Amino acid sequence: MAGLTLRNVRKNYGGVQVMHGVDLDIEDGEFVVFVGPSGCGKSTLLRMIAGLEEISDGTVSIGDTVVNDVAASKRGVAMVFQTYALYPHMTVYKNMAFGLKQAKTDPAEIEKRVSAAADILQITDYLDRSPRNLSGGQRQRVAIGRAIVRDPDVFLFDEPLSNLDAALRVQTRLEIARLHERLGTTMIYVTHDQVEAMTLADKIVVLRDGLIEQVGSPIDLYDRPDNAFVAQFIGSPKMNFFSADDLTPAATSLLGRKITADVQVGLRPEHLVAAEADNAVVSGTLELIENLGEYALVHLLTPSNVEFIAKTEKPPEVPKGSTLHFGFKLGLSHFFDTNTGKRID
Repeated sequence: MAGLTLRNVRKNYGGVQVMHGVDLDIEDGEFVVFVGPSGCGKSTLLRMIAGLEEISDGTVSIGDTVVNDVAASKRGVAMVFQTYALYPHMTVYKNMAFGLKQAKTDPAEIEKRVSAAADILQITDYLDRSPRNLSGGQRQRVAIGRAIVRDPDVFLFDEPLSNLDAALRVQTRLEIARLHERLGTTMIYVTHDQVEAMTLADKIVVLRDGLIEQVGSPIDLYDRPDNAFVAQFIGSPKMNFFSADDLTPAATSLLGRKITADVQVGLRPEHLVAAEADNAVVSGTLELIENLGEYALVHLLTPSNVEFIAKTEKPPEVPKGSTLHFGFKLGLSHFFDTNTGKRID
């Protein structure tokens, strides 16, 4: 096993710079998730760590070794891709053993490693099958098994669940979490799905436009986002933002801060609570209710036509167009600079 260190890592495609000097420390055994919107650079960064993309500037170290000029096959990493990339003419066993066979590993050792990986992933019964006779989830487990048998220092996952249906995504996500707990190996996982990031990560790296916006534990990013971008990206449904025009006359005293044109107020849907008009921070006209059984998402419009969502235990029993009033759970408001997006404490 090994940790990773990235220093001033940059990536250029011709004259276009897409990674802008990334600095990051990943501890040995950590599960780190790169998350961000499409095009933010998370997969590019992962591929530079893997050796599949050239590093334009800066250094990537695995353990104590700078690996900028080390071939991908010699870096001690194993990568699981979005597509399973299995050989259709080979059995599951041969797919998992292929890399070891190419490395001229002793057949007895290959047998030992494949059997152990199959046992961990509960695919022992499938070793004689071909990939076409497996479900999507089973194929992804084979792809993960192919990485396990290499006994890498670092596992790299590039959106491995994106081709699975919703139920399989949850199941396979749990399997990956258990795999990390069992192996204790450093894992770096790329996803655009913040739910995956929150449930899997020891540490989340939020990226935007080739830059790191914030690094921290899932609860750190949820409780204290550094800026408005992270605040809205982490959490589902995303955080509501209000300007002074959206708030009630009582908002300043209730929030404990004067809300000027330079300040945005952030309130998460789950932290809004029903209130009387005189004690409300924000009021809105009911537009839509999503009744999800265990809770409801209530969509509203402020008098200044800003959309916001309240997450309630039960759907309000009022007609569309009604005005609803909300306070918030004390200590759970957030403030951001309107111009820079940075957190205001």
